[in-house]
Amino acid sequence: MSVVGIDLGFLNCYIGVARSGGIETIANEYSDRCTPACISLGSKTRAIGNAAKSQIITNVKNAVHGFKKLHGRAFEDPYIQAERAKLPYELQKMPNGSVGVKVRYLDEERLFAVEQITGMLLAKLKETSESALKKPVADCVISVPSFFTDAERRSVMAAAQIAGLNCLKLMNETTAVALAYGIYKQDLPALEEKPRNVVFVDMGHSAYQVSICAFNKGKLKVLATTFDPFVGGRNFDEALVDYFSEEFRTKYKLNVKENPRALLRLYQECEKLKKLMSANASDLPLNIECFMNDLDVSSKMNRAQFEQLCAALLARVEPPLRAAMDQAKLQREDIYSIEIVGGATRIPAVKEQISNFFCKEISTTLNADEAVARGCALQCAILSPAFKVREFSITDVVPYSITLRWKSSYEEGTGECEVFSKNHAAPFSKVITFHKKEPFDLEAYYTHPHEVPYPDSRIGRFTIQNVGPQHDGDNSKVKVKVRVNIHGLFSVASASIIEKLSVEGEHNDTPMDTESASKNQGRDEELDKMQVDQEEGVQKSQAEQQNQADEEAENAGTETKAASGEKQDHPSQTKAKTKVKSIDLPIQASLCRQLGQDLINSYIENEGKMMMQDKLEKERNDAKNAVEEYVYEFRDKLCGAFEKFITEEDSNKLTLMLEDTENWLYEDGEDQPKQVYMDKLQELKKFGQPIQERCMEHEERPKVLNELGKKIQLLMKAVEAYKNKDEKYDHLDPAEMEKVEKYINEAMNWLNSKMNAQNKLSLTQDPVVKVAEILAKSKELDSFCNPILSKPKPKIEAPSEGQAKANGEHNGPVNGQSAAETKPEAAKDNPQQTKPPGEMEVD
Repeated sequence: MSVVGIDLGFLNCYIGVARSGGIETIANEYSDRCTPACISLGSKTRAIGNAAKSQIITNVKNAVHGFKKLHGRAFEDPYIQAERAKLPYELQKMPNGSVGVKVRYLDEERLFAVEQITGMLLAKLKETSESALKKPVADCVISVPSFFTDAERRSVMAAAQIAGLNCLKLMNETTAVALAYGIYKQDLPALEEKPRNVVFVDMGHSAYQVSICAFNKGKLKVLATTFDPFVGGRNFDEALVDYFSEEFRTKYKLNVKENPRALLRLYQECEKLKKLMSANASDLPLNIECFMNDLDVSSKMNRAQFEQLCAALLARVEPPLRAAMDQAKLQREDIYSIEIVGGATRIPAVKEQISNFFCKEISTTLNADEAVARGCALQCAILSPAFKVREFSITDVVPYSITLRWKSSYEEGTGECEVFSKNHAAPFSKVITFHKKEPFDLEAYYTHPHEVPYPDSRIGRFTIQNVGPQHDGDNSKVKVKVRVNIHGLFSVASASIIEKLSVEGEHNDTPMDTESASKNQGRDEELDKMQVDQEEGVQKSQAEQQNQADEEAENAGTETKAASGEKQDHPSQTKAKTKVKSIDLPIQASLCRQLGQDLINSYIENEGKMMMQDKLEKERNDAKNAVEEYVYEFRDKLCGAFEKFITEEDSNKLTLMLEDTENWLYEDGEDQPKQVYMDKLQELKKFGQPIQERCMEHEERPKVLNELGKKIQLLMKAVEAYKNKDEKYDHLDPAEMEKVEKYINEAMNWLNSKMNAQNKLSLTQDPVVKVAEILAKSKELDSFCNPILSKPKPKIEAPSEGQAKANGEHNGPVNGQSAAETKPEAAKDNPQQTKPPGEMEVD
């Protein structure tokens, strides 16, 4: 089983894998560990990653990049409309209201969903990891920003499904960084000691996240997460672009923002300049050749100017840090260290802001680019049964508080309850008890919409079906389990109705029918129940945190939970037994911006077709390149290595043929099917192969002839030694030796005749004898002569039985008698002699 962690970034992606006892960040086919999050669609094929990035300027309208934050949003979303103005490619509304990307692919207009675009990128990352690990990859952990809402997370999950990946967990980026930091630390405080608090600051290309984590030995608990989703490295780039656009408008009379290609080039140059300014405080030049209207532009900037330009952005660094400290209820002195990751944290002014806030030096022990991918790979290894990882429990948090609302029969008609508060531990389950007579809806939404960087606060609607009154007409007791799962997604996991079967001597206590009481009383009672059942949730969560991977086996405990809830709800019940039965109820979920499975399946099918198209196009290009390569290589050798092996007439004829093929490749043969190129190559090889073979035979032949000659000489020496009665060969059969001698003579005659015939031929003629024939002859000679010449001598027979008896008294055991029996007799005969000499010989 493969263990892969994917850092799905806004600008770049990284892949971490577990192998050879550690975590590695793997390189792609360009030997680059960073794969740009970019897809370029062409008339015949797609380019993804590095190849696509190089086409951003040339294929402006069809090169898609910066799409990470388009996930799970409606086309009318204000954020989408703001992005739309900046992006060089076209965004369009999908039939389901979400965002689509309109591009030209295979010479026709196509509309792709954001999930499909991310699916293409993930499929590329999957292929990269498979080629590095040399085995299929399916299971993985993918990182998402901690501020992603349910709709955005589900959208990323769908993209993973389209790419053929089984996402074991969507992991918050800051939590992945914390895991990469903590799992290798040997000096963490013990469980009973005060935890070590570490702040993780991640400013990437598009967003800024802060997380405070408490570490103990084998344990990581996220205390708080805060974020500013709209400040990152690209905002600093934008500030530079705006500045230079304005400067070029006045200096060169150029309107950069009207030309998408020029604007992209300016963005690329500004990004380079920003990186240079992080390392140098002096004035740095910005030069772009043939920028617009064949004009070269130039300007300069230094770090002080840059910081002044970005003052408003730098002021946004501190508020999330302050909010995180307030939410975690910590003081500056409680913080052990501040770890920074993400590309934009390399900007000196950003580092300075963070350092000044904590009045402490910041730490850069983690790899700013790869820490997230490494953390995801570690999480995947923890979840994988194939890898043994040090025990390490991870408790994440819910980023936004979540409330459930339901219709009730009070005057006002609704009841509501906050089920998960902000920074509540996750994954986590809670059980809520309702008293109902008919099916009912639960609506989940984010409690404080202004805190959520998403226009729609709804999460989804869950309909609890098959609810009816008890046999006696009373309200039925319905237990509903709500949970935030391992991916950070909220759901109503299960619902069950508690049926009373028989009641014997039950004590009539105060009825718990919330709907018969007044509105306020009902709500208080609902909350009381909520708190009672929360304890149950805490116990459940502790078990879950021990084994987060086993989250699917949650429904098994419904019956026991229901029973325990029953006991808690009836404190004044008598000892008489009440039999209850728990029946699972079906739940119909209608989630906000959820893609239907049919739609996902059609996207999967489309992705398969596009992959097949890419494969066919690659094979066609390879076939074309093979023809081109053969033409150049052969033409070069005709004037070099092959010159002696071809007549002048044939050489001129072949040169002409190669030239014609080359011209054809750049004219009619520019775009032909794969088979045409293969046929062309075969045609060329028909003329070229014999020349190539003559050259190769000429080079190899002397060596193998020499080896055969030496072999024959050695065998003749062995025959000569036999004739001279050499004791090494005196045991061999004369008839067999005669055959060997005859065989050697035949081989020698064959060799001489072939060599003579070959010497009479010119180099331009095909050889009389080929290397393969000489090697076969040599092998034949070995297989015939060696078994006879290397026959071992027969063993010398043991002495006769009479001699053995005569020597038995002195030299050792008599035949049929063991050495153990002989020893005491020998000792009696000769008391001074402990070991008879005969025994030594036996040993």
